[in-house]
Amino acid sequence: MNLLLEATDASAEAAGGFMSSLGIWGTLIYIALFGALIYFVMVRPAKKEQKKQQAMEASMEIGDSVVTTGGFYGVIIDISDEDVIVEFGSNKNCRIPMKKSAIAQIEKADK
Repeated sequence: MNLLLEATDASAEAAGGFMSSLGIWGTLIYIALFGALIYFVMVRPAKKEQKKQQAMEASMEIGDSVVTTGGFYGVIIDISDEDVIVEFGSNKNCRIPMKKSAIAQIEKADK
């Protein structure tokens, strides 16, 4: 009878697997590792890209050639705090105000 109880205890322990042997600390380690993975895969690159966009917006000057997020090429003719006015094409009357964040690339004007 004792042999049967010992076999039942051994099979129950084996069925519990790896996680049951780690306990609460093992679970916390897995949560911490998953959190670190999320940070390094998603949060950190997004912050890096946001800093790059802010640096580009701060370096805008009148006369710079730009490409908008819509794919249009133009030249900056006026800048305010949040907005820029971009002149498109050879027609000097095609001036469109837009947010600075709508600018995808900048090519500095030669002085």
